[in-house]
Amino acid sequence: MKKIVVVAVLSFTYLFKGYSQEINNPILTAVPFLQVIPDARSGGMADTGVATRPDANSQYHNPSKYAFSESQFTLNATYTPWLRNLTNDVFLGHITFSNRINESSAWAASFNYFSVGRIETNQGEFDQNGRLISTGTENPNDLSLDVSYALKLSDEFAMAVKVGYVRSDLSIRSANDDLQTINTIAVGISGYYQSEEKNFGSFNGRWRGGFNIANLGPKVERVAGEDTEFIPTNLKLGGGFDFILDDFNTISANLEFNKLLVPTPSIAVINETTGEVERYEQDNSIGFLEGVFKSFGDAPNGFSEELKEFTWALGAEYMYDDTFAFRAGYFNESDIKGPKKFFSLGAGFKFRSLDLDMSYLINTKDINNPLDNTLRFSLTFNFGDVYEGY
Repeated sequence: MKKIVVVAVLSFTYLFKGYSQEINNPILTAVPFLQVIPDARSGGMADTGVATRPDANSQYHNPSKYAFSESQFTLNATYTPWLRNLTNDVFLGHITFSNRINESSAWAASFNYFSVGRIETNQGEFDQNGRLISTGTENPNDLSLDVSYALKLSDEFAMAVKVGYVRSDLSIRSANDDLQTINTIAVGISGYYQSEEKNFGSFNGRWRGGFNIANLGPKVERVAGEDTEFIPTNLKLGGGFDFILDDFNTISANLEFNKLLVPTPSIAVINETTGEVERYEQDNSIGFLEGVFKSFGDAPNGFSEELKEFTWALGAEYMYDDTFAFRAGYFNESDIKGPKKFFSLGAGFKFRSLDLDMSYLINTKDINNPLDNTLRFSLTFNFGDVYEGY
């Protein structure tokens, strides 16, 4: 029974692979934990972050934003319970440190750890009371370590590069399964635009825009003897506007689009009984760079399906006197590509150099979301010199 529960948790956790029977053509990848949003601030705005105000967690959304950071140093820690309705030991831990070197450059490092929880193993033997005899415990997990460097190319635009190490070890060694330990490298490039504050009559305003290509790296062997798989290379595009109403009140609105730069499954599998297409399989003979370019035009149902591979999200943030924030957002994914549709709420509090953020997700699909009924918390320390002109 324990093994059955473990398999269910793994299947449910990693982007609902079992949901594919009801979806026409989802895109699946190896190491999908890289797609989990790690911080509570963006979580309160429906996972938007590529063009929002710079913060300590820009490393995941858009490292270029660090070049516009107000604080010289930031240190953030986030704890995200996962599948809390089913278990209490599956979680994502996230730590980020950033250093704005001067007025035009910055670097940052982050560490992510995804624990599938402690698993008791056995050989199918029972004690005199009819209980399975444990032979030990294992803790399958994923982790990543990233470093980025951001540089302003003008007063209003910056770019960044990021390189990261990814490790995934989900095998149950005592069960002699075929899952391989994955060790790979992933790189990314991003850009961020932030205009000067301008007057728009009764209020001031500031435009923002950004892009981020993340997790660009070679294919990996997840199961021994099977084809290599793509990692979740991803494109984020977004824009936003700050309505600066007065010295105390600011409202920010953000729109973000997201697309996996991974080939769409396009090899038709025909049902021998009905003669109809039963499902599509991915062409694993394609290299990862070729896959990036092919991902924009390979959907078997044409351009209409390509458009459905873009998720979109709306996020808003109200900030009062730079001490309190209220956030909300909506995330949408096409029904034929995935199960994610949700509203989100969030709040933030600033106490001198300490920021506390929290978020809550409200699922709008019949399929359960791993973050249902879960509060996420982020804690950030800001210290060092404060840069003006933000």
